[in-house]
Amino acid sequence: MFLEIIRSEGLAHQSYLVGGNGEAAVIDPRRDGDVYLDRAAAHRASITHLFETHRNEDYVTGTVDLARRTGAAIHHGSAIPFAFGSPAHHGDRFQVGPLQVVALETPGHTNESLSFALYEPSVPHRPVMVFSGDALFAGSVGRVDLAGDDPVANARRLYDSLHQVLLPLGDGTIVCPAHGAGSVCGPSISDLPFTTIGIERTSNPYLQLDRETFVSRKARERGYIAPYFREMERLNLAGPPVTPDLCTLHPLTPADLEGMQVVDIRSPTAFAAGHVPGSINIWRDGLPLFIGWTLDYDTPIALVDDFNQEIHDAAAHFVRLGFDNIAGYLGGGFASWLRGARAVGRIETWTVQELNARLDEVLVLDVRDSTNREERGAIPGSMHIYAGELPRRIDEVPLDRLIMVHCDVGFKGSLGASLLAARGVQMVGNVLGGFAAWVAAGFPVEKT
Repeated sequence: MFLEIIRSEGLAHQSYLVGGNGEAAVIDPRRDGDVYLDRAAAHRASITHLFETHRNEDYVTGTVDLARRTGAAIHHGSAIPFAFGSPAHHGDRFQVGPLQVVALETPGHTNESLSFALYEPSVPHRPVMVFSGDALFAGSVGRVDLAGDDPVANARRLYDSLHQVLLPLGDGTIVCPAHGAGSVCGPSISDLPFTTIGIERTSNPYLQLDRETFVSRKARERGYIAPYFREMERLNLAGPPVTPDLCTLHPLTPADLEGMQVVDIRSPTAFAAGHVPGSINIWRDGLPLFIGWTLDYDTPIALVDDFNQEIHDAAAHFVRLGFDNIAGYLGGGFASWLRGARAVGRIETWTVQELNARLDEVLVLDVRDSTNREERGAIPGSMHIYAGELPRRIDEVPLDRLIMVHCDVGFKGSLGASLLAARGVQMVGNVLGGFAAWVAAGFPVEKT
């Protein structure tokens, strides 16, 4: 038997390749699927089964494309009308080489959610592991506010799925969730690649609650819902189109950028010093977190970097979120824009010392998430709009004075400042070091 975890950084997505004796299955594959083919080949195995734990909200599924390339069968939940694959029901069994995979209906996060228990011949009477999707995470459980309009009913379903289906699998069962720390699909997920039923039974705070308390708490929880989630749900229900070949990503000239959505993936300081006017600044690691908040699916997208190193890796984040309208990257990097003597945009950058000295003169815009702000406090008098929500709430920002944007350390702050600048706001800047530097400098913090 072999098992490999395939992680998609940024989204904190975890998919799995498991198999033996020349056959393999993939659970919750991402859209750029070469990695599964390569790893299966390394094990001298053919991919015969593709399992979807649920219709995902935060990335495009890779099952349709992998099925086209391998001939593997797709299995998913039965509670919604997928346009591809075959519905699996509670107790259905699938043979993958020497391994047996059993479908378990575990609704709550979504109505059609499945978990898949894996049995190995040497231990036929109890599962070795369970692929729990977004039902059970390390230290957390799935959200119940994404599927349908009745979070109370969803919370009840999730409680029953956890206590009646997953926990009875046994304390020794390894839990392989679909997401790790940092995912938006569950609150405060622990930074562990996997866990066990026993660990979660004794330490997961949600599993220590009685049914009534669990339902009440989960039904009140509200996470951010990025606008691209609806597009992911549509694609993952209907089946996404063929995955674009990232190797065909083209270099663009400065003239080509006219009318495109331009995403500058350089550092905040490089962006502040000079950038393509109208571009937005999303650092590389932030691409999977924020492109779905800030871009549309129709207008062509161009990337801007300095040296275009590993540019195809950056572009992969767009494909995973369904942005097939990515057109290419600025050939020659930002230097080619400068060589053409084109107009250059700039934004202010301040240290926290400069901000403190002029605090009464500016509007401080905090673009951290609400949990961070509530737990750590805020710069006195600051306005709060989460960076992801800023494109839809820009009209709420007063424009009568200089706006200094800050986040944790300066990356989301640069994103926020660039979004304002792209809308024509000229008096805008980014606070370098963000709230972390403000606290380190010993400046006052107010509770929110």
